[in-house]
Amino acid sequence: MEVLKLIIRNVFRHRLRSILTILGVAVAMLAFAILRTLVDAWYIGVESSSPDRLITRNKISLIYALPISYKNRIAQVPGVTGVEYGSWYGGVYKEKKNFFAQFAVSGSGYFNLYPEFLLTEDEKKAFDRDRNGAIAGKTIAERFGWKIGDVIPLQGTIYPGSIELVLKGIYTGARKSVDQTAFFFRYEYLNEVLKKTNPDRADKVGWYLVKINDPQRSAEITEEIDSLFKNSLAETLTETEKAFQMGFVAMTEAIVAAVRIISMVVIAIILIVLANTMAMTTRERWAEYAVFKTLGFRPRFLFLLIAGESVAISLIGGMLGAALSFPGGRMFQKQLESFLPVFEVNYSTILIILIVSLAVGFIAALIPAIRVGRMGIAEGLRHIG
Repeated sequence: MEVLKLIIRNVFRHRLRSILTILGVAVAMLAFAILRTLVDAWYIGVESSSPDRLITRNKISLIYALPISYKNRIAQVPGVTGVEYGSWYGGVYKEKKNFFAQFAVSGSGYFNLYPEFLLTEDEKKAFDRDRNGAIAGKTIAERFGWKIGDVIPLQGTIYPGSIELVLKGIYTGARKSVDQTAFFFRYEYLNEVLKKTNPDRADKVGWYLVKINDPQRSAEITEEIDSLFKNSLAETLTETEKAFQMGFVAMTEAIVAAVRIISMVVIAIILIVLANTMAMTTRERWAEYAVFKTLGFRPRFLFLLIAGESVAISLIGGMLGAALSFPGGRMFQKQLESFLPVFEVNYSTILIILIVSLAVGFIAALIPAIRVGRMGIAEGLRHIG
């Protein structure tokens, strides 16, 4: 108990230095939390993938389309329980800065294969009833203030011309990790426009979403689907939804690796800062530690005193940084909402921050504590610091 009192007094003995060091640790831990959450957000699509969903796309690249006639043939493969299709639209809503994911899909059946997208039956029926119907995620609807019945114009980029859509439903996520920033409309409506403006691109879709009854047979089913279109003008590549999502992550793997390295650099920097603070503190109290030795206190006690002070400063800063990570994460997501639809600091990150804070505090105190332990009494009493 006496040792704890001494540690607390020492922490705030030089208040300005301690406060600045604590703030430095807090800012570093906040940055660490944001960077770690950024990596987690990058993989959210992979983690949210369902093992009973497959994606069939053009074997050459996703940018090449597949004939719409493939749907019936895929549906006849044993083990397939549902097939829907979709295409990336990539239009502009009012201004180019208003970016959000837009998909032309086969109909409400597409949402039946995504049970994590929550829609009422009335919304699904309304979506199927009107060819220019649209469904938006709750987050994107709130962002633009959309309500059911609103007309939403989109200016085409990949596809020429413009389209006008009527919002028929707003979906929510069954869990927090579900993307609520996507926008869906009927492919049938887009296809009608293409038949008039660009017939060569009509009756072609970007991918097929395939539901299977047994995830254990996914490899067998993917091979059977691809064999149907072998040596055709549009060969297919079928893979699990997780593998499909990993393909996108792999394209930015260098960025993810750089973010991870930066997060480690942040920890290294705060370790150096805290170690410098403890070295300065130890030099100032060199004579005091010599007096402790004169009174019979063993090096173990002095090590505990120094390490306790360092760990206390680091842990207070870490706790402050952890507390700031929640509002900080929300502010960060708000700035990049279109690119990071799911960005939530989880409790495992908070736990890592606390563990890292303890480790940094202990490591920063090692060299000063070892020097004090080896210090001679006469040497310490002579010291002027």
